[in-house]
Amino acid sequence: MASTRRSSRPGRPSEEDLRLWRHITRDAKPLRPRPRAVETEAPAPLSSQTPGERRPELKSSTAQGALLPAKARSPAVPELSHGDVAGLDKRKAQRLRRGRLPIEARLDLHGMTQADAHAALSGFVSRSAALGRRCILVITGKGRGGEAGVLRRQVPLWLNQAGMRDKILAFDHARPEHGGQGALYLLLRRQREKVRG
Repeated sequence: MASTRRSSRPGRPSEEDLRLWRHITRDAKPLRPRPRAVETEAPAPLSSQTPGERRPELKSSTAQGALLPAKARSPAVPELSHGDVAGLDKRKAQRLRRGRLPIEARLDLHGMTQADAHAALSGFVSRSAALGRRCILVITGKGRGGEAGVLRRQVPLWLNQAGMRDKILAFDHARPEHGGQGALYLLLRRQREKVRG
């Protein structure tokens, strides 16, 4: 009878256990990995880049977390919807609507669960505000079969929740070249701008 070597550390598999595991799993194929939110910085205008300089692509982690209920709204701040431009001058509102503001970062939520998308969106908005970004793009996807996708419906609700709403001045559907109805331009508040209630 062959002797099995026990692991010297409790909780660690023995060499025999590892050999057996490799034998059992040799034909196993990995499941399709979960989609991850991809956050990218938009390239700076050519005038501000030095030759050969490239901005790195950032990937956000998607921590699992419970969704905030839709009722968790910021109480002192009026709710926003697509195209609401209260507090914006006419020229800035038109530039946002027409996709003429420089997009400083993008977040793609395609294929994510609601919990992952909510966590990624919240982190993206917070980081973008902390970095002083002004206009960002959130890609939700359009949905399938002519119906609006879950994320396309949920993201505007989440943007009105406490913790995000106070960082956002306005949002609107993107132009077709940036994703159309499946994407949103978000105009973030400058840190010195107060929220008007």
